[in-house]
Amino acid sequence: MMGPEQRRRKIVELVKNADGLSVSKIATELDVSETTVRRDLDDLDDRDLIERTHGGAIPVTTVGSEPSFDERAVQGIETKRVIGTKAATEIKEGQVVFFDSGTTTFQIAKEAPKDGSFMGVTNSPLHSIELNKREGNVEVTGGSLRTKSMGLVGSTAEDYVRSSNFDIAFIGTMGIDEQGIFTVHVEPEASLKRTLIANSAKTIVVADSDKFGEKNFREFATFDDIDGVVTDASVPEQFTEIFEEVETELIVAESD
Repeated sequence: MMGPEQRRRKIVELVKNADGLSVSKIATELDVSETTVRRDLDDLDDRDLIERTHGGAIPVTTVGSEPSFDERAVQGIETKRVIGTKAATEIKEGQVVFFDSGTTTFQIAKEAPKDGSFMGVTNSPLHSIELNKREGNVEVTGGSLRTKSMGLVGSTAEDYVRSSNFDIAFIGTMGIDEQGIFTVHVEPEASLKRTLIANSAKTIVVADSDKFGEKNFREFATFDDIDGVVTDASVPEQFTEIFEEVETELIVAESD
């Protein structure tokens, strides 16, 4: 009988060779319970050895490496502050506002109105601490913490979002390609963003201009799904031309 670590190594091998497997197939292959498999998959996902999906797992992405939250937090910090300040002006009195996890959305939380005029909701424990400095109500989705993004994901987070209605949602992205497709590194985050878009009256993606032309593993939206993109003044020319042809608004944050 295999020990836990040997079993998990076998799961990684099976998932990689099959390019993805369901919980039930893994359980049958290893002759263990589905509960055991789910526990193993959660552990392997936390260690970035597989990608957890609804009902199973897929191999880890090879499309770019994902930096940690701390690494991203200090990259282009001044640009992110400018974007955050501009994006925060979209918040209106009485709105229910969702702040997606991420280093740029964190800057929006820092620049949001401090008079308690809106209700803030987030899937980020870090964002909730920042939002709690204001007089308004703050709610957190719950879910499983992804340390790479410091965001809560999974069924608990998605169920919360799915049963809610937001006036505006600020969403982060790791890439926007030439076809107007927004991408992130892992499926759990992509899935939550899709659910968030479906339950928000207005969706705004925030991204510094370095994200334009980048492509990551999992797609979560196209320009048709998004109302606006807030970015800095260095957007590549080919993308400014694309924005002229679509209904998605390009909102450029200028530094003082």
